[in-house]
This record gives sequence, C-alpha cells and structure tokens, in this order.
Amino acid sequence: MKKSIIAALASVLATSPAAAQEPPVKTYIHAGRLLADPAGGRVETEKTIVVERGRIAEIRDGYVGDGTAIDLRDAFVMPGFIDSHVHLTFESGPTSQIDAVTKSTTDQAFDGIVFAGRTVRAGFTTVVDLGADPEAINALRDATASGKVVGPRIVAAGGVAAHGGHGDIHGYRQEILDLFRAPTLCSGADDCVRAVRLAVQQGADIIKTASTGGVMSNTAAGLGQQMSDAELVAIVETAHRLGRKVAAHAHGTDGINAALRAGVDSVEHGTYLDAESIRLFKAKGSYYVPTLLAGETVSQQAEAADWMPDAVRAKARTVGPLMVDALRRAHQGGVRIAFGTDSAVSRHGENAREFALMVKAGLTPLDTIRAATVWGAAHVGLEREIGSIAAGKAADIVAVRGDPLEDVRRLETMRFVMKGGAVVLPAGH
Repeated sequence: MKKSIIAALASVLATSPAAAQEPPVKTYIHAGRLLADPAGGRVETEKTIVVERGRIAEIRDGYVGDGTAIDLRDAFVMPGFIDSHVHLTFESGPTSQIDAVTKSTTDQAFDGIVFAGRTVRAGFTTVVDLGADPEAINALRDATASGKVVGPRIVAAGGVAAHGGHGDIHGYRQEILDLFRAPTLCSGADDCVRAVRLAVQQGADIIKTASTGGVMSNTAAGLGQQMSDAELVAIVETAHRLGRKVAAHAHGTDGINAALRAGVDSVEHGTYLDAESIRLFKAKGSYYVPTLLAGETVSQQAEAADWMPDAVRAKARTVGPLMVDALRRAHQGGVRIAFGTDSAVSRHGENAREFALMVKAGLTPLDTIRAATVWGAAHVGLEREIGSIAAGKAADIVAVRGDPLEDVRRLETMRFVMKGGAVVLPAGH
C-alpha cells in the first residue's frame, strides 16, 4: 500500500512546475572558466560544453553553437558535486524525536522530495544517503533517477547496526522500541550476515554500519566501539560478496580501527582517529568522510537548542570541536578524503558550507573540490559516470560567480546547476 501511495505521489509531482523539464536533444554551454578535470586542476577559458541526451558529447574551444546556448561566460564552471553522507528524508530539530515514531513512510518521502530539491539546487548532483526508511529512500532514489522528482542522483544505504547501539532507537517505552526497530539490527556475527542480506534484498546500494556510539543517539552509551570485531568482519565480508561497499559510522579510536581492520570502504566522522587509524586507512585504501559541518552544527546546538536531550548535548559539546583537527591529521597523513556533511544534522541545501571548514583543516580549495568530485566519485565507484566533465560522462555541471580557488565560499551560492542534462537552476535565476 505504501509503495502505491509513493508511486502515485511521484506521478503527480512529475506534472508539477517543480519537476525538471525534459532536456533538449543538444545543449551548448558557454563556459568562461572551466575546471573540467579537478584531478589535474587546470582551469581553461572560453570553452563550449556540448551536452546531448543527458551526457557530455564533447568540449570545444571557443564559443560555438546556436542562439539557444546557455551563457556562463562570466562564470566558473565545474562538475556537479558529490556529498557522500546525507540523510534526505528528515532534518534534526525540536520535533526529531517524536517525528521518528509518528511520521509515515509517505510523510518521510514528502520531506525527502523537499530536501532533495534543496540539495541539488545547492550544486550537489549526487549524494550517498546513509540512513533512512528503506521504502522511502528507495522510492525517492528511483523517482529522481527517472526525472519524476527534482533531486540528486541517490546512492541509498541499508543500515546494519547493533541492537541498543547507534542506529537503534532510544528513549521510548519497550513496546515502542519493539514496534519501530529496523529488522536489519543485529547481535552476533551470524545475525549480522542475515541483516546485510536483508538490507540488500530491500534494495540497498551500499551498507552503512555503526561500529561506535553516536552523538545524536538519545542514550548515554558513549562514543566507543559498540559492534564486536567479529560482527564487523561478518558485515564487510557479506556486503562485499553481494557487491556492496560498506560505510562505517565511527567516532571512538577503538571502533575506527576495528572497522578499518574489518575492511570497510569508508569511515564517517572519525573524530578520535590516531596514528594507527591513519596507517590502516592507507593500508586498506579506505576513504575518510569527515562531516565537519555536522560537528560545527551540534556544537552550536549544544549551547543554544533547548530541545536537545541531555545525553546528546554532552556528546555534542565534546565531539564537535575535535573534528577539524581529525581531518587535519588525516590529510597530513595522506588519507583519501571524500566530501560529506551528514546533512540532516545540518540543514539540507547548506552542504557547501563544508568546503570552508575543510580549508580550515588545511586542505586547499582545489582539494576540497576534488573531494566533492573526482575523489568522491571514486569512493562510491562511479568514477566512469561522474566526477569530471568529459565525453561520455553524465552532464552534471555547476557554475558559480568569482573564483572558488581563491575564495572557497563562492561555492555556497550557485549560479547554475545541471543534472543529467536537465537544468535545475537556470543561469538567469
């Protein structure tokens, strides 16, 4: 029944003015300054990007094409950005705790449509959603992919976490917990194998687990390791056998290192990473997704938000200020970095605020753009599809005024956004 409601909702939205218009057969984009390949970092001038059937057909010298060309001659043009850690179907706030047990799957899908639109118009044409009701996020993923809903390309996770740990729900009577607990929670290695298989069966593109406690869990259970080594190995091995990458939420040093030893593909947050963590990141080839904006947001909320539970407030005050330094040490140590915000903790559509925080941690503006393009694409295994502006790739293209290599905060205001050849934020807006 829920699926039919969401499908009907998507069909209605497809006919609304907010839905992306069907792109013309061929589009010419006149780019004054073009960073087509962030890996190389070369900025070219006076180029025309030819887009055909949603893909980059070619890049030509000079300004060519007919009178319907999109004029970005005064802009800095780049590939669309990738946020490797979001939660599109909700947003933290005074009603978060009660929303978790009162909003239906359809309510969550409606919220996701709004937040997806804000996200793509902020220049983020691909996201990895690391925690949502699977029915809601999978429907939203499919609706954005088909063009029925304006939003980013979505890589949707299935969550596998420990009973009573981060990823479970807290703060309610036992009857409520039993009713709303996800069936992909697990205890013991064999049970975690079952949970991963179920998550994949439910449609997960990637597996998200939580090796440690979490700041936003309403429980005073700390931020150390909560899943056993055996459970983490079982999750990773099963996911990899089923062709899925694994992202691990981890704050405490013990849980970070246990997840890396188990072979996770990325660690999210990584607040208390140490020298051994850096060694393991490099040895395993895993990515670090720092989510500095989440740290800044919870630090501010801990001082100002009267709705924040005491157990959450105490952890937020501790963790937030440490995250910039964690990224600084990881970057200096040569760890692979992928851009991620944990949006939902912060407001959707403000994802680009992460860039300036990454610069504060010692990355160059160009490296922050790489983390949100070529490095992020490699992290999610989509480097042949997205991450640069090149013939054959999806026409995910963004533009800003000014020079973001000089002032990275230019990326916080989009001048133009195209996703898959469809304009979602016009140049003349």
